[in-house]
Amino acid sequence: MAAIPGMKRKSKTGRRILAAGAGIATVGALFAAMPSSAGAAGDEFAAGNGSGYGNGKGWGRMVDVQLLSFNDLHGNLEPPTGSSGRLTYLKEDGSTGTINDVGGVEYLATHLRQAREGNRYSVTAAAGDMIGASPLVSGLFHDEPTIEALNKLKLDVSSVGNHEFDEGARELARMQNGGCHPTAGCFEEGKTFEGANFPYLAANVTDEKSGKPLLDPYFVWERDGVKIGFIGVTLEGTANIVSAEGIKGLKFGDEVETINKYAKVLERKGVKSIVALLHEGGMPASGAYNYDCDSPGPGNGISGPIVDIAKNVSPQVDALVTGHTHQAYACTIADPAGKPRTVTSAASFGRLYTDTTLTYDRRTKDIVRTAVASANHVVTRTVDRADDMSKLIKRWKDLAAPIASRPVGHISADIENPLDPTVYEKPLGNLIADAQLEGMAPADKGGAQLALMNPGGVRAPLTHKASGAEGDGVVTYGEAYTVQPFTNMMTAVDLTGAQLVTTLQQQVSGLNLAAPKILQVSKNFTYTLDMTKTGADRIVVDSVRLNGEAIDPAKTYRVAMNEFLSGGGDGFAVLKEHKNKLVGASDLDMFTAYLAAHSSAAAPLAPPATDRITVVK
Repeated sequence: MAAIPGMKRKSKTGRRILAAGAGIATVGALFAAMPSSAGAAGDEFAAGNGSGYGNGKGWGRMVDVQLLSFNDLHGNLEPPTGSSGRLTYLKEDGSTGTINDVGGVEYLATHLRQAREGNRYSVTAAAGDMIGASPLVSGLFHDEPTIEALNKLKLDVSSVGNHEFDEGARELARMQNGGCHPTAGCFEEGKTFEGANFPYLAANVTDEKSGKPLLDPYFVWERDGVKIGFIGVTLEGTANIVSAEGIKGLKFGDEVETINKYAKVLERKGVKSIVALLHEGGMPASGAYNYDCDSPGPGNGISGPIVDIAKNVSPQVDALVTGHTHQAYACTIADPAGKPRTVTSAASFGRLYTDTTLTYDRRTKDIVRTAVASANHVVTRTVDRADDMSKLIKRWKDLAAPIASRPVGHISADIENPLDPTVYEKPLGNLIADAQLEGMAPADKGGAQLALMNPGGVRAPLTHKASGAEGDGVVTYGEAYTVQPFTNMMTAVDLTGAQLVTTLQQQVSGLNLAAPKILQVSKNFTYTLDMTKTGADRIVVDSVRLNGEAIDPAKTYRVAMNEFLSGGGDGFAVLKEHKNKLVGASDLDMFTAYLAAHSSAAAPLAPPATDRITVVK
């Protein structure tokens, strides 16, 4: 699709980014507006009526600006499978149903392009985690394919998310500025990766020494005198959920303080219409994508970090596009002045996009808040595939095929990884924990007695239906990679029984109080989770058992976990207190080895039972 005339695009030179510990690489400014190629007013503009109000498409006082947005794509170029490719919806009678076969960048492109038709003023924005934890067709190539796809989607701007830091700040710099990978080199002969044609914004990610932002903090989109400023931030807690090595020298600031700071900067520059792109989110009371989170009153149906953030972000900001929690909502949460303000999120994996109408007043240069309308739309696969995206995916799949198509195991049915955050124990999480225990149990491999797996490290289900020519029930290396894309190294460490209990308590307290992170555990480890209580009391201490025996607080146990967890990731600070760490193979290698050892075409692996965590609700 051709670029829309008059829309500001980013120059490939003069972009500013700091790589951790490297200082300022280049210094650049915001984009300069390109000349408008609009024809005569009678051809493309509505003259407006006598009161100065047009039809939203021309030079009348009021102009409707279409804001299309999405979040948490995670490199899902191909249509996601299993539960990752479904949505729950509310029926008119209040019951829920399932929409199958949604998402995929070929279809997302078609939906966005159709949505833009007839909208002269249309801007497309994202709220982070476009890359990272990606399936093999993107992850194998360090997410160059996803950046290329986003360029073709005509994405105008995105905030960074925590997963943009999966490979560290230097690699994020390469995603923005281009160039071949420092160790893997260029993936296609005669081609150099060009980088993103859109700005990644990171207003609250700063160099600890200089205090300067890692990336541009804001971006101004302009067309025919209509200006909208975008401020991009990631969650303040990013440092707790990414590898520490890649973000050395960086500080992640408070979301509200940062947004309010740059709202004032934009205001001084004459930009009064402002949207915050925020990689932090909330939890609607229902997982249905069309749930009304403004029922019974504005914002009553949503909880989580975004609520307090939205209530404190400056009234200068007209809308918040959010992400991180992989939930779907289009809510109204009052700003500090008591005015209604739209807060949206479009689930994950390209299954939804949000269409928001921002009514811009040319006289005040601001958004008329009462005229803002927003809704999430399903990315169905009933539309035509975007041909350019299909060609892009095929090109990269052909490069990956020798690795991706190799069979590594067999399954008898889908092994699910439910996206519902209230499903605490998941079949695939159990399978992975068992694989990690088996890989680290031998005395010369670590002597592990149990295994703990962070739920966010399990990225997709294993689907029985064939994804290609491999046949039903066959698990390919590409599918296993999609489940475990981080290539975390496994560790075996010493923890006392008391530390083990504290670990379980930190699942539901401290940094994880508002949004519990329930570890997946190996089959010999059991306990009771009482969700009728609060905080650490949710763990029934007397129920914690290993091989049927109560945990002894004074005894030392050998525990298998990935390096992310043993480094205290996901708010599990007590795990940093471990002793006698032994590093083993990668989590992916252990996963594929377990599949090979425990399955065959004649005896496929069945989904494990979910009977390790007893949940009281």
